[in-house]
Amino acid sequence: MNAVLVLEDGRVFHGAGYGAEGETFGEMVFNTGMTGYQETLTDPSYARQIVAMTSPHIGNTGVNDEDPESGRIQVAGYVVREPARVASNWRATGSLGSALREQGVVGIAMPGTRALTRHLRDRGAMRAGIFSGDSARAPEHELIERVKAGPAMDGAELARDVSTREPYVVQAHGDKRFTVAAVDLGIKSMTPYRMAERGCEVHVLPASSTAEDILALDPDGVFFSNGPGDPAAADYAVDALRGVLDAGKPFFGICFGNQIFGRALGLGTYKLRFGHRGINQPVQDRGTGKVDVSAHNHGFAVQAPVDGPFETPYGPGEVTHVNLNDGCVEGLRLIDRPAFSVQYHPEAAAGPHDASGLFDRFCELMEGSE
Repeated sequence: MNAVLVLEDGRVFHGAGYGAEGETFGEMVFNTGMTGYQETLTDPSYARQIVAMTSPHIGNTGVNDEDPESGRIQVAGYVVREPARVASNWRATGSLGSALREQGVVGIAMPGTRALTRHLRDRGAMRAGIFSGDSARAPEHELIERVKAGPAMDGAELARDVSTREPYVVQAHGDKRFTVAAVDLGIKSMTPYRMAERGCEVHVLPASSTAEDILALDPDGVFFSNGPGDPAAADYAVDALRGVLDAGKPFFGICFGNQIFGRALGLGTYKLRFGHRGINQPVQDRGTGKVDVSAHNHGFAVQAPVDGPFETPYGPGEVTHVNLNDGCVEGLRLIDRPAFSVQYHPEAAAGPHDASGLFDRFCELMEGSE
């Protein structure tokens, strides 16, 4: 089955169809992780994105029922170099290719993933389409025009599309210590699990929840999750968080939640050229100098002064972490209030566990506010 990957700037890559046959559109991005492809595929932050894996061999360990981070594959399309011919792992319940076909995810296996990655690093993330089978036989100029007609990620409001429709509870492991209200902007299943391990009863709420909805639980702390889309389009989440901050509740946010926190403090956000997606990003704590290797999945970042404290409607704030690759803001906190956030994934699914102590810090804030 022939397939083509078409970028909006006219670059075309040829390969073989992988997964479902058909066509799909989305923002073209790349992930540098050598492991964790199942967690990547099921991460809601990848909604409306076509993901290329820079690791050359994908699918070796198949798929299982334990590693998904949501109820389905979330990516719009998938690009690999060499898919495994045989899946071999004691936990495997099937092959990656069959999972992609069953869930209707169109992909392509092609020899040019390195060239694609270099192209995106030079030109930036852009709209793209994968066409396989009969769809791939159309003239290239027609396919390029169809890609250009697709929606851009700038201004996209996607969190409510991937969020839970109804609240649910993840019970604390062992004795309950805290009640946490977790706003699902695209949450990964491992995140409330990590809090539950620390004695938190986690009430996961829809993205559209208001401050009144959140505070009605009388939580010990409030968490805003990762998620897809442009933070500049999520005014509803900013309004909810400002109500939480006004109430003085301890707050912890990650990824999209970090960007919402920045906006609630009066800061701006901007789109990165090609984003951070992988499990090998070096982040430095500006207070201690300690460097964590961390898991990332974001195409936007917060614009904040890194040369010292800045004023916010809630008192002074400061940048706590920076990325050592490009210097972008990776963490924020309020100096006089129990509120902080980071731009990466401490739940480590997939990824290194360097940042897992951030959940402990959140628990310490909740304990200190009792």
